[in-house]
This record gives sequence, C-alpha cells and structure tokens, in this order.
Amino acid sequence: MPYYVFRIGMFKVLEKQGEWASFKEAKAQVNEMRKTLDAKSGDQYKMIFADNEIAAQDTLTAERELDKSLSGDDW
Repeated sequence: MPYYVFRIGMFKVLEKQGEWASFKEAKAQVNEMRKTLDAKSGDQYKMIFADNEIAAQDTLTAERELDKSLSGDDW
C-alpha cells in the first residue's frame, strides 16, 4: 500500500500531491511541502497510508464522531 500526500484547502478540497512506496520518502516530501506553505492560507498537507487513492480521500474527508469522554462540563 502506498503513502499518499494531499493538500487540503478551503472547504476540505483535496488536491493530490503524489504517492510514495515508503514512509521515509513520503515523510521527507511532506515536510518539505509544509515548509513552503503560507500559514495565512489555512491550507494543510496530510500524509495517509491507504489501499488506493479513493480510500485515502474517503478517510481524509470522513466526519469523526465526538468522543463523549472528552466533552462536557467535567473539566
């Protein structure tokens, strides 16, 4: 399974930046990409390990359920 790198823009728009066979290569690339990112843009780079590009996109755009143990007035 390859490692995919996506740029996530406004409104969770995904733009594939590439795919790599090894973690080390993908991590090095995403770190270089993050150095050039403008902090004011709100964009992000994310790396994900998935069976295919569609599975990677689905995982990155999936809504997560709120963990009830981390919310509330108990703090």
